[in-house]
Amino acid sequence: MLSGPGDAARLLAPLEAALAGSGPAILPVDAALPAARIAAILDAFAPGEVVDDGPARTARSGEKGHGVDCDTAVIIATSGSTGAPKGVELSAAALLASARASLARVGARDGERWLACLPVTHVAGLQVLVRSLAGGAPPAVAATADADALARAADAGATRVSLVPTQLVRLMGSAAGRQALARYASVLVGGAAAGAAVLDEARAAGARVITTYGMSETCGGCVYDGRPLDGVSVRSGDDGRLRIAGPVLMNRYHGQPGLTVAVLVEGEFVTSDLGAVDDRGVVTVRGRADDVINTGGHKVIPGEVAAALSSCPAVREVVVVGRADPEWGERVVAVVVPADGIEPPTLELLRTHVLSALPRYACPSEVVLVDALPALPNGKPDLALLAGHDRWTGPRCGPKSARTLR
Repeated sequence: MLSGPGDAARLLAPLEAALAGSGPAILPVDAALPAARIAAILDAFAPGEVVDDGPARTARSGEKGHGVDCDTAVIIATSGSTGAPKGVELSAAALLASARASLARVGARDGERWLACLPVTHVAGLQVLVRSLAGGAPPAVAATADADALARAADAGATRVSLVPTQLVRLMGSAAGRQALARYASVLVGGAAAGAAVLDEARAAGARVITTYGMSETCGGCVYDGRPLDGVSVRSGDDGRLRIAGPVLMNRYHGQPGLTVAVLVEGEFVTSDLGAVDDRGVVTVRGRADDVINTGGHKVIPGEVAAALSSCPAVREVVVVGRADPEWGERVVAVVVPADGIEPPTLELLRTHVLSALPRYACPSEVVLVDALPALPNGKPDLALLAGHDRWTGPRCGPKSARTLR
């Protein structure tokens, strides 16, 4: 089990063996999780061996063919902090296909070093290690993604890095962070939608940012700056959900054949994301189908509202969620990190900004101003917590909330 990205180097040897087929499949587990959660994961996957190496431990699955597909190299445990764990079985072939396509897309040469600063218990952090192995150079490792860590890694020869949007926002908050980012030949940003304003700001500061879209079931990012990696195809189904095909798909969900059959359909992975693919093959992700807000008989996709708000110069970060409302069923709530905490954006300004792109019913009827968005261990915003923000005691700035009627 791994306590964080600082322990990434410990996973390299067992990961290399798993990819080569000379070692068992591995199940990375975050040692910082509550003991009950760790026990639930181990009970669910029943690893044949649990390796505990001081502060960093690696849980390895049983022998090949015992409980996992014969070519499974890695199991990624995905789920929130509660509920039954769901295991994504990834083959060595899929992981390496993803890594090699990624290296080709960013133009990485053999021997270039990556900085590993994401949790390796999640697919984005794990793929940094796979790319490092495929590229023939050990990664630089940092427990955090602050300006000093990026600068030190660059001094040590790192030229590529993967981040989540929250890390990018924080780095862009200082001159040192902006300078460190500009030293990298590519900065992959994924795991959640990044705001247009911060992306523009980063690129203007010299950062070579590439947005990525993907999930554990596709070995991480498989669409870069809207274009699928080589060998990957994406289309929108009749229900509006994106469907992905190619050599990067998972084998199955561990021990859940019914769920596997439901999402792996005729060689495609049926995602939970609504989106479109234009005539040029450019993929646009609208948002998750299961996050749709039903307000007053209208359906609002939070990702579209967040995308509209993120282009507002007064918005640093934003997440849009639905909250129960006795009159409307649900109301649209924007949780905003302002660009200027002293003079944060008003609800009226944000509504006007959304109206330039979306119908009136999609405008937020409430805005909550915060100093920082609460995040899950993988760096993604904690949407469940934000949806019930009245119960959240995290940092806020400016007025507690502002609300208006339609």
